[in-house]
Amino acid sequence: MSSKLIAPSMLAADFGNLQRDVEMVNNSDADWFHIDVMDGQFVPNISYGMPVISAIKKHATKPLDVHLMIEKPERFIEEFAKVGADIITVHYESTVHLHRTLRQIKDAGCKAGVVLNITTPLVVLEDILPECYMVLLMSINPGFGGQKFEEVTYKRIKNLRQMITEQDLDTRIEIDGGVTDQNIQQLVAAGADAFVAGSHVFKSDNPIDTIKTLKILANS
Repeated sequence: MSSKLIAPSMLAADFGNLQRDVEMVNNSDADWFHIDVMDGQFVPNISYGMPVISAIKKHATKPLDVHLMIEKPERFIEEFAKVGADIITVHYESTVHLHRTLRQIKDAGCKAGVVLNITTPLVVLEDILPECYMVLLMSINPGFGGQKFEEVTYKRIKNLRQMITEQDLDTRIEIDGGVTDQNIQQLVAAGADAFVAGSHVFKSDNPIDTIKTLKILANS
């Protein structure tokens, strides 16, 4: 797990030129496509669902990292797997039966992960970590791109990495929100190894170069 991974968030892509932006990510140093699914209930925004993910999958040559910001995600796990999800992460706060939902994701042929909002204590993961390929720590409030990175994230990463080490696991830690070339090395030093970047990539003058810079900084 030495290589640090970059996952551009397609929420920040140009949906009028979606195939172009998918091919840009294909041709970049990025590792995953990050797919943010919002339902307008769990978060105060609506993004996209199965048809758009299916369209992305049609052209994508890299794994789809699907982040479900929806109420009761267990209702749709099989459908997201069918349209091309490779990794599915669900919010701890969104489902009553988290263990069952993670098993459901695995049974559908995907890697399973848990997402925590900023104010959700890490201790809730203690017994579920062995089921997690990845834990995604939100470093902003979920629902909208372009928000300011919350500094408390560094402490949370360190504490989570310690928890993973104490259980002798190889669970990945992914960070979503406000990741830039200014903080990615600090995030790596704290213990994170996968990074979602949306606005920083797609609003840059040269997204390919921006992704390359993030990848180099994360692995240097």
